[in-house]
Amino acid sequence: MTVSELPVHEERTPGRHRAGGPVLPAAVRIARWPVLIVLGYLVPVLLGGSDRIYATVVLIAIFAVMSYGIDVVLSYLGEVSLGHTLFWAGGAYATAVAAVKYGWGPLASLVAAVAVVTVLAVVLGLATIRTREFVFSLVTYAAAVIGLTVVSNNEFLGGTDGLVGVPLLALPAVGGQYVARTNAEMWPIAFVVLVLVVAVIARFRRSRLGVTALMTQMNPDLATTLGVDVRRTRVLVFVLSAPIAGVAGWLYAYQRSYVSPDLLSAHFLLFMLAAVILPGRRLLLGPLVGAAILTTQQELFSFGGDADKIVLGAVLAAILLLSPNGLVGIRHAIVRRSADRG
Repeated sequence: MTVSELPVHEERTPGRHRAGGPVLPAAVRIARWPVLIVLGYLVPVLLGGSDRIYATVVLIAIFAVMSYGIDVVLSYLGEVSLGHTLFWAGGAYATAVAAVKYGWGPLASLVAAVAVVTVLAVVLGLATIRTREFVFSLVTYAAAVIGLTVVSNNEFLGGTDGLVGVPLLALPAVGGQYVARTNAEMWPIAFVVLVLVVAVIARFRRSRLGVTALMTQMNPDLATTLGVDVRRTRVLVFVLSAPIAGVAGWLYAYQRSYVSPDLLSAHFLLFMLAAVILPGRRLLLGPLVGAAILTTQQELFSFGGDADKIVLGAVLAAILLLSPNGLVGIRHAIVRRSADRG
């Protein structure tokens, strides 16, 4: 297998077909993104514009960004990181400490959050550089457990009560500041962050690092033969994933106005994994779709706190048992059966 044969990066021309339908012309594929962005931004207005709707779409954006962090590792390295809550929570805690303890503004706290989680990722990435599969998963999970223990017992970080009093998100704007006092005012910021993260992921998918990461997953021996430093690639991708989750934690701290050890709970880990696996891996908008489905259920059709956790776990277990390729796998199976019957 060569780099050009990797499915994610295959060049296609108008009129060519693939499994599941024809490929759209290049002009249409380019034009659809501005349309999707405009429609995406208008979703809360189209759904009525209530505060509940705005709160839901803001959380969808935050949780989608959080899930994109683990998607980079899960989809492109084929590794299951059980410690990504450490980066998500690390970004939130760094933000809260910078804002509450030191009075830093949102942009300075964002830099702090990215710096903190990047350092954590470098340390954990180098520590796990020789591990694979279940050993890697166990070590990353152990790191998250250590993180939970530290924040729960550290008075500076608020202990089990966490840190409260994160100020309003106020960003520089023409003529003064843009202050997000409500979920409706938070939505433009969350949406811009989401769009930027999707753009970063799209660039990563077609970058040299993205290609070599996918090759490393699919055929590490061939990758090594072609001169790819497999260990270096794994560490770089792992480190890249951390700031993405950290940015989600930054935004969540301002949206909630507090942080607590609950950010390191299994709930958020299961959410990340389910959001990526439910639609199907290696889909550009997959984590967004997964986060939208799961958040909508929890926010608008909730069965209650514990019941929602059971639903989340059941969804993850069911998709892994019945269709490891997610909803897109089910769709492809239906298309193949229809084609066979035809």
